[in-house]
Amino acid sequence: MLGNFPNFLHTKKQSFFSATKTGVFIEMRILFVCKHNRFRSRVASAYYNQLKKGNKNKAIGAGIYPNNDPLDKNEVEISKDFGIDIKGEPRKLNEKMLKWSDLTIIVADDVKLSQIKNHEKYKIVVWKINDTDIGNKKEIKKIIKKIINRVNSLNKRLKKEVINK
Repeated sequence: MLGNFPNFLHTKKQSFFSATKTGVFIEMRILFVCKHNRFRSRVASAYYNQLKKGNKNKAIGAGIYPNNDPLDKNEVEISKDFGIDIKGEPRKLNEKMLKWSDLTIIVADDVKLSQIKNHEKYKIVVWKINDTDIGNKKEIKKIIKKIINRVNSLNKRLKKEVINK
């Protein structure tokens, strides 16, 4: 399903539920994808990992067409203002990443499903989030806030799925 969350908690791939002293939580591996892995997927994966620190949940980011240009200073600094570290080298999306993930989220309005090889084999959700104009600080902040809100909604959805099980 695009736009909505698929029922990704019940697959033959693995059980997503683990017991701990404090209860049950979901173990999820999430792949965030954007065009270049320079901003949107980096913000989403870094923020998700920050929320899930200390448990087995993990997110990574990748791009359909990564390049080796330096990250935009404004995007790095403004992300840091939100407590999100997006430093690092861009990664190219590959099939190994898709197989690793329990859920792939496209965090871009400029990436099409058809650009992902064998996309029909994977659980993919699309968040149509626009890219920034380099240097537009107001737009950068707006996009970061939008990604944070979407990741928070995902996190609540995961918690709700656990509570309802």
